[in-house]
Amino acid sequence: MITLSKKEMLLVSFMLFSMFFGAGNLIFPPYLGQEAGTNVWLSIVGFVLSAVGLPILGVIAIAKAGSFYQLASRVHPSFALIFPILIYVSIGPALAIPRAGSLAYEMGMAPFLPAQAADSTWSLFLYTIVFFGIVFWFSLTPSKLIDRFGKILTPALLTMIALIYIKSLFTPLGPTGIPAGNYATNPVVQGFLDGYLTMDALAALVFGIVIANTLRSKGIEDKKQLSTNMIKAGLGAGMLLTFIYVILGLLGSSGASLGRPENGGLLLTAIMRQLFGTSGTLILGVIFTVACLCVSIGLVTSCSQYFHGRFSRLSYNKWAVILCVLSMGVANLGLSEILSVSVPILGAIYPIAIVLILLALLERWIPEHSSVYMMTVAVVTVFGVVDLMNLTFFNKSWNDILGVLPFYKEGAGWIMPALFAGFVGILLDFRKRTNRTRTGPTTSSSK
Repeated sequence: MITLSKKEMLLVSFMLFSMFFGAGNLIFPPYLGQEAGTNVWLSIVGFVLSAVGLPILGVIAIAKAGSFYQLASRVHPSFALIFPILIYVSIGPALAIPRAGSLAYEMGMAPFLPAQAADSTWSLFLYTIVFFGIVFWFSLTPSKLIDRFGKILTPALLTMIALIYIKSLFTPLGPTGIPAGNYATNPVVQGFLDGYLTMDALAALVFGIVIANTLRSKGIEDKKQLSTNMIKAGLGAGMLLTFIYVILGLLGSSGASLGRPENGGLLLTAIMRQLFGTSGTLILGVIFTVACLCVSIGLVTSCSQYFHGRFSRLSYNKWAVILCVLSMGVANLGLSEILSVSVPILGAIYPIAIVLILLALLERWIPEHSSVYMMTVAVVTVFGVVDLMNLTFFNKSWNDILGVLPFYKEGAGWIMPALFAGFVGILLDFRKRTNRTRTGPTTSSSK
C-alpha cells in the first residue's frame, strides 16, 4: 500500500487551495469586512461556513461517492447526465473562468493603462488572448499541476497576502466601521450568503476529478485510501482558505476611513494604496493575476477531463482549446455583465449542489437508492427555477407569495421545501419497505 509523505500531502492541499482561490475569494471577504464593521467576526463565521465548509464537504462527498457522476446517479440516471454538464458549463466557460479572466484584466492590467485604452474593447480582447493562452499552456500537462501550484504559485500567493497583513499591523488603516444593512441585523446569515458568490461548493464537485487523478498518478488506486487522501487534501485546503478569509475580512473592517467603494476590488485597491502607496496597485495586480490564473487553469483542466471522459471523440487537448476559446469570448462581455448574470443562476444551482452534498454525507442513514434523493432534488430544482424566473423575468413580482417561506428574504427560501421533500422521501421509503415485508411471505408461499 502506497502512503503519501507529509510533504506530498501538503503539496496536494496547496494545489487544491490554489484551484479554489480565485478572484472572487479575494474581493468578497474585504467587502464583507467593511460592510460588517464591528460585526466582522460574526459575518466571517457565516462566510467561512459556506465559502469553506461547503466546498470541503463537497470534496468529502465526492470522495465518499467515488465521482460526481456516481453521486448524481443516486437521484436519477437522466439527472446524472444533465446536472453535471450544467455545473461544468456554469463553473467553466459560462461564468467562473470568464469572470476570472475579466477580473484579472480589471485589476491586473487596466490600472496601468491610459484611461482611454483601459476602457477599450481591444485592450480587453488582446489581454484575454494572452491570459487564456497561458491558461491553455498550463492545462496541457495536468500531471505537473501539483508541482506548479504546490511549489510555486500557492506559496507565492500566501506569502504576498501574509506580507500585506503584517504591513497593516504596522500601518493601521483606521477604526472599524458601523455595520450596514443585513450585516447589522443578520451578520451570520448575510456572511453565509456572500460565501455563495465564490462558487466554491460547485467547484468542489468539479475539482474532485483532478484531485483523484493526481493521487492516482502518485500510485494510489485503492478506493478507500483514495477517499481518505482526498478528504485530507480538502481539510488542508480549508484551513488555508479560512486563514486567508480572516485576514482579508479584518483588513476590510479596518477600512471605514476609505469611503464606501462599490465592490471588494476597489476596496482592496484603496487599502493597498494606503499601505504601500503607488506600488500597492502593482502588488495587488500581481496577486489578482496569479489567483485568476490558478483558478482558470484548475477549471479548464477539470472541465476538459470531464468532457473528454463523457464525450471521448474529442481529445483532452481539443476540449481545452474549446473551453479556453469560449471562456475568452464570454470574458470580453465585461465583468459587470458576467456578475449580473451569475448571481441569479447561482441562486438556482447552488441549493441543488448543497442538497446533494449533504445527502451524500448522510449515507449512513440515507441509502444510495433512497427516494429522499429524488424528492428533495426535484423540489429544490423546481423552487430554484421559480425563483430564477421571479428574479429575472417578473421583476420580483412573486415576492409576496414566495416570501411566505421561512428564510426567503435572507435568500435561503429553499430550505423548508427541501426539508419537507426529504420527509416525504422518508415516508415513501418506509412504504416501500412495508410493502416488501407484506409481499415477502406471500411470494414464498406461492412457490
